Amino acid sequence: MDIQSETTRLLHAEDGEENHETGLRSEQDLYLDKVKNGKLYLATFAAVLGPLSFGFVLGYSSPAIPELSKETDPRIRLDDNEASWFGSIVTIGAALGGLLGGWMVDKIGRKLSLMLCSVPFVFGFVVIIAAQNVWMLYLGRVLTGLASGVTSLVVPLYISEMAHERVRGTMGSCVQLMVVTGIMGAYLAGLWLDWRWLAICGSIPPTLMVVFMCFMPETPRFLLSQGKRPEAEKALRFLRGPDAPVEWECARIEVSAHETGGTLCLADLKNPEVYKPLGVGVMLMLFQQLTGINAIMFYAETIFEEAHFKRSDIATVVVAATQVVFTAVAALIMDKAGRKILLIISGVAMSISTAVFGVYFKLSSQQHSNSSAPELSLLLTGQGQLCQDPQADLAWLALTSMGLFITGFALGWGPIPWLVMSEIFPTKVRGFASSLCVLSNWGSAFIITKTFQDLMGLLTSAGTFWLFSGMCALNIIFTTIFVPETKGKTLEQIQAYFKGTPL
Repeated sequence: MDIQSETTRLLHAEDGEENHETGLRSEQDLYLDKVKNGKLYLATFAAVLGPLSFGFVLGYSSPAIPELSKETDPRIRLDDNEASWFGSIVTIGAALGGLLGGWMVDKIGRKLSLMLCSVPFVFGFVVIIAAQNVWMLYLGRVLTGLASGVTSLVVPLYISEMAHERVRGTMGSCVQLMVVTGIMGAYLAGLWLDWRWLAICGSIPPTLMVVFMCFMPETPRFLLSQGKRPEAEKALRFLRGPDAPVEWECARIEVSAHETGGTLCLADLKNPEVYKPLGVGVMLMLFQQLTGINAIMFYAETIFEEAHFKRSDIATVVVAATQVVFTAVAALIMDKAGRKILLIISGVAMSISTAVFGVYFKLSSQQHSNSSAPELSLLLTGQGQLCQDPQADLAWLALTSMGLFITGFALGWGPIPWLVMSEIFPTKVRGFASSLCVLSNWGSAFIITKTFQDLMGLLTSAGTFWLFSGMCALNIIFTTIFVPETKGKTLEQIQAYFKGTPL
């Protein structure tokens, strides 16, 4: 505390503001005015090569499955059921990766966990390249899924613990931005490369990540939790530049580490600073999947075909590019607009768009059932294609709602649950709590994906999308009541909020 007091005095003295009216917020401003962000951006770039790899894994199945379904080698040719498992089994690996990542970040640190997760990324793609049967394809997908699960947990934590409050939202949003960039990269590369060369491309980003991460520091918060004060100060000097008096930030983090440090035990789950953020984090992850994102993406190709796009594979690239653009917009405005307002706007857009999707399917089914009536009969051209009758062709309605949904998801419920997860947990429970959040996300993603067809059979397509619309409405209510605004707050201030201190 003596170091912190002395550094605080120097902060004021250097700026000629040594007076009794200057509070903690002014101290933060004085300190952050001296910070240089160049190396922080470099460290963030090195880390988000992981989510880029993760996105490539998610996007890989889309161009690969059609080719694997037509393979001349019967040992690796996929039927419909095998193709379904090839696409979805990655979520099982990711759920396991979330559990593994929670253990790794607490035991060996954020940096080393991130470097080690590149091993199953590369090895998984190598197994796919060398596949001699379907089970090798499955194994490769599980391994890349495992790496994706670890990455989805570790990278947000690494970035949130490195970044300061002025840029943490933007830096944290880069995680989702690189995920959707990886998906788009897989779609684009799949236009020209076969599934083996595509797997080779997928192994490049994790390899680069290992190389870059060798030169990046461990997070100061983890180092201080291990009692390594000199190493923490060195890491902060690297991240904040030569002019910032990092002793002040180091002392502030150290005080918080002493208050919330120690070993996690079951009794800690009774503390509001643990169970409150854990509830918020898990529900954010569940609501992200209950928005219907997988259902919308499942229908994307069909919708483009009904809108008479000749190349549905190119249309999926357009969808991915839309996600990239609006996720980038979210990253740019995150630290200005705030997390909470973007979640609410996103929820409203998705609730409206999924409700319209339900209307689209309802009208389509009615039109189909009444197609024998003269006034609703569909005239066919000589080529056997549907005429562009505006009453008959409802594809524009689906395209509009899909565009609104993707825009809304990219602005809020895509990036923000991962960002908030990385901000709200105390240091000693960060690995455990984050692993539960990641497990909730990937576990629910698998369940929803595998039961989606059964749900449509039970509720009809229209009813299913109206259910998703209701879920989006619920996430608006949940956000309004339970999710705190973390814009411009230090991690210590956010943790204090869950103890009962107003933000």
